[in-house]
Amino acid sequence: MNRIMKFATRTLIAACFFCALGFSPAVEAQDAASGFQANQYPEVYAPDWESLGKHGSAPEWLNDAKLGIYFHWGPYSVPAYRTEWYPRWMHMSKPKSWGAGTKEYHEKHYGPIDEFGYHHFIPMFTAEHFDPEKWADLFQSAGARFAGPVAQHHDGFSMWDSKINPNNAKAEGPQRDVTGELLAALRDRGMKTITTFHHSFTGQRQRDGQPDGERALSYYRYDKNLFTSSDDPKLRKLYGNMPEEEFNEYWLSLVQEVVDEYSPDMIWFDSWLDVIPEEYRQRMAAHHFNAGEHRGKEVALICKQEDMPDDLRVLDIEQGGMKDMPDRVWMTDITLSASGWCYVQNQKYKPLPLLVRNMIDVWSKRGVVLLNVSPRADGVIPDEQLDRLKGLGQWMEMYGEAVYGTRPHSIYGYGEAAIKDGSHGGQAATIQYSAKDVRFTRSADGKSIYVFLLGQPTPGEEITIKHLADGNNDDLAVATVSQLGADSDCEWTFDEGVLSLTAPPATDSNAIATVFKVVIQ
Repeated sequence: MNRIMKFATRTLIAACFFCALGFSPAVEAQDAASGFQANQYPEVYAPDWESLGKHGSAPEWLNDAKLGIYFHWGPYSVPAYRTEWYPRWMHMSKPKSWGAGTKEYHEKHYGPIDEFGYHHFIPMFTAEHFDPEKWADLFQSAGARFAGPVAQHHDGFSMWDSKINPNNAKAEGPQRDVTGELLAALRDRGMKTITTFHHSFTGQRQRDGQPDGERALSYYRYDKNLFTSSDDPKLRKLYGNMPEEEFNEYWLSLVQEVVDEYSPDMIWFDSWLDVIPEEYRQRMAAHHFNAGEHRGKEVALICKQEDMPDDLRVLDIEQGGMKDMPDRVWMTDITLSASGWCYVQNQKYKPLPLLVRNMIDVWSKRGVVLLNVSPRADGVIPDEQLDRLKGLGQWMEMYGEAVYGTRPHSIYGYGEAAIKDGSHGGQAATIQYSAKDVRFTRSADGKSIYVFLLGQPTPGEEITIKHLADGNNDDLAVATVSQLGADSDCEWTFDEGVLSLTAPPATDSNAIATVFKVVIQ
């Protein structure tokens, strides 16, 4: 009997023994291809779509949370040139405008790519100023109810103490378990946790019809003269240079390792999850959901496009939002920066009012915001980002009552803003709103409606708010109207379904968004 069969037999015997005693322990099942032993939790959800669909998509706590923070941080933060896709573009001679000039920049500053590969940046990724306690405090003070790292980006580098991937933050570079340390600090503050995975694009896949040596849907350019084709046991995992079936097992094992070792409340997947065969996606989801059941946790799975069925995942729209209000919770991941996700030289940032107003639009449409931060390679979060996080936290502290734990109104709102298409679906995350644009949320008990003006109204002008009543409560009666965060009383009337207000003095309104609370009789 070989080693794997012996292990399986011992596992089965142990499981039967514990079950006979009334226990349902999580045991380990070994993956023959990688040697990784994933916990085999009691099967509440089988790895098929019908069974997994019974899990549901978003837990209520995620619907309540509204705001989370994550960060793109890794060896690509060392060159800090143009984009976090530097590892890909440094291998391309004539890429599109997105990555144009990266190879030339690399060779000028670091040397030829056949001598200085991406892996040579790893020892330079020192993260000496990384402080998980300060980061957790920062994210919480900014108003986030959940947070976590990009656990592994397309570049193939793991930000945790991985026993599967030797290219990881504990073994080299920072020599810190970034994921483990940060998630522990977040939990100490009562926050939920998220880990994100982008590595489905790392594997070098050859497709039918491609010339020999060509790879389609692959992050790294395959070239027999470059490190990307290395058969070195360590480098082939960084560059994804392995047969597809082996890579699929490797991909799954990495996700399972994080679920087993760190118990994140959410796992989130970037685009290209659909290149992973259905069987592996089902196994991944079942493992995550069963782990949650075993631990007594309500967990969530988030991904983009149509990569998983709606009844078991939360849909994410990158850098955008919904044009209308869907019937289920969704998410958008957006940046503090004007473009790009990791820290880069001469980085530009969105103005805070633009950022918050677009968040309010998301919240009014049953959405959740995942905000990206971009630390430098040394672990310092730049002042421009700190200032925006501080401003966001101050706004949330004043108006959080109208955000956290709320539910949608009968309509999300109305207004005059020109809606632009987003680059990844839906609408853009940089819509220019004004005080003429109105958004609504409702308290969970339905007794209060919150009215957001996405700008600062002119003091003394008359403001008319429509659509407070809907088809289910045409006889709605207003008891009180107050302005959140202000000491002065509101002058108002409510007649034939229209609320009329006198705009408050500038000292009592908010330059970002002014919020009124309407209590219903």
